[in-house]
Amino acid sequence: PSSFFYDDVVELNPSNFNKQVLQSDGLWLIEFYFSAVVCFHFQGIVKLGAVDADQHKSLASQYSIRGFPTIKIFGANKNNPEEYQGGRTSQAIVEGAMTALRSLVKDRLSGRAGGSGQSSGAGNKNDVVELTDDNFDRLVLNGDEVWMVEFFAPWCGHCQRLEPEWTAAATEVKEQTKGKVKLGAVDATVHQGLASRYGIRGFPTIKVFNKGENPEDYEGGRTRSDIVAHVMELFSANAPPPEVTEVLNQDVFKKTCDDHQLCIVAVLPHILDTGASGRNSYLDVMRMMAEKYKKKMWGWLWTEAGAQMELESSLGIGGFGYPAMAAINARKMKFSLLKGSFSETGIHEFLRDLSVGRGSTSPVGGGALPKIHTVEAWDGKDGQLPEEEDIDLSDVDLDDLEKDEL
Repeated sequence: PSSFFYDDVVELNPSNFNKQVLQSDGLWLIEFYFSAVVCFHFQGIVKLGAVDADQHKSLASQYSIRGFPTIKIFGANKNNPEEYQGGRTSQAIVEGAMTALRSLVKDRLSGRAGGSGQSSGAGNKNDVVELTDDNFDRLVLNGDEVWMVEFFAPWCGHCQRLEPEWTAAATEVKEQTKGKVKLGAVDATVHQGLASRYGIRGFPTIKVFNKGENPEDYEGGRTRSDIVAHVMELFSANAPPPEVTEVLNQDVFKKTCDDHQLCIVAVLPHILDTGASGRNSYLDVMRMMAEKYKKKMWGWLWTEAGAQMELESSLGIGGFGYPAMAAINARKMKFSLLKGSFSETGIHEFLRDLSVGRGSTSPVGGGALPKIHTVEAWDGKDGQLPEEEDIDLSDVDLDDLEKDEL
């Protein structure tokens, strides 16, 4: 379309694109169209900018335009415009523009500057595994990890903009999943056999490889946070439930609480009060809850009443009310106590409230993780009462005892 039909449409070309769009503070909706094709989708559309991709092929290539019309939203991050996926009526376009505008305003009010294309966190390039024709099958297809693999071309502008986000995501993913999910990259211009095997036709293309399954295309966002969020969904879906571990020593307790956002600690009744079957029923409830909340990646611990008195005291548990449960945030040195029943329903309500930021908290007694004593692991059996010593009373003169009492 030309400005003859659309007076409010700015004709864009390589000469004015940078100044008009990339250096501006405003939000742009830009249609890339092909002048040699009669495209009736244009009728009734109100646009802010238009690029004749037939004449300005460099701009079309820079933004990976493959179909017409393609509409992109140049909002907060001008270097990484969003694809407009809405309707093609004027009302739909206006609604799409207003949605993008609200997002832009929200970002700026919250202090997130746009347009720089910078990753929100630094990363280590070594955390992105360089994949080749020689190592791909060994590392990706035959390995036990889940992989997200980017197929890129060095000349691709989108790939260059994705690179810092991909690197930052790789570092965070490595830390969060303890290396169980990995991010890799394939230079498709060098390793053309891999690109051909997986039908790569555009760059960047990101695929998810799960052992024993066909690879899937990743269609999500291209920021660090988008990538990490998707990875954590993959990780939690494939991860086994966390172990419910007995507190045997200081190292077990400290590592579990330091390595997780929350550690859930149960103080179970003494084995003489419940027997093995009673204790196992409590542990089964904990395992069910660990499975239910495994996406949270919390740590799960238990101890026997009286075995760790400093721990009980620091959480305000000590002496009565077993079984008891507390959730500890070791970073903030705060905890929250289970007030309801030690049951699937009671614990679910307790953890659900914690998940959404509800529930009362208190500072951990002493302001630090308590001292933990080294104890023997439970052997899974019923408890045994201590044997009483037999006392020989044959030499005791009962008459003398009666005199002493008088």
